[in-house]
Amino acid sequence: MTSDLAAVVLAGGEGRRMGGDKPLRLLKGRPLIDWALDFALQRAPSVAVSVRRTGQAGQGLRAPELPDPLDVEGPMAGLSAALTFAGQVGARRLLLLPCDAPHLPRDLADRLGEALEGAPGSRAALAVSGDRLHPACSLWEASCVGEIGAYLATGRSSLRGFAEQVGCVTAAWPDPAAFANLNTPQDLAQAQAAVTSCGTPAATRRFR
Repeated sequence: MTSDLAAVVLAGGEGRRMGGDKPLRLLKGRPLIDWALDFALQRAPSVAVSVRRTGQAGQGLRAPELPDPLDVEGPMAGLSAALTFAGQVGARRLLLLPCDAPHLPRDLADRLGEALEGAPGSRAALAVSGDRLHPACSLWEASCVGEIGAYLATGRSSLRGFAEQVGCVTAAWPDPAAFANLNTPQDLAQAQAAVTSCGTPAATRRFR
């Protein structure tokens, strides 16, 4: 666990393909948000859950809820709240995590941190598996919060676009299953029988 790291779980999406209430859907008898919090709490001393509305991630959470700013849409709202939280708790970096990927590799935070350290000038590190980028599985310098307003003013609103603006690097894992999102009831049913997979990073590359 890194003392200057904060971790925030994104749980503010509508989850339409899942039929709503995605953070509360059960995997092996436990809500998806619990799986995400297990992962976060093992890696950062300061953890929170980003939500669009109060109670969205259920009751009795082991971490505080962070309300998304209502004037920002999508995952950027969660990142904005998360970076603000990181600054409030004095963290130098923020680990961003989705609420619907229960099999993330155990070395996610470490390898993203190594990638960032190895790319001077970069302020964000994003996970890649196969040819797919996973912006919601990412590490950010807390200071990036100061550039969100200018980025949103351009009309752009994607996590990847913001990462490109602040300068980013990627860390690659060979097993796409480690980053599988549970977006539908069918995905959830298949995951019930799945065995947790931990990928091994294959490479890093830098891009802007």
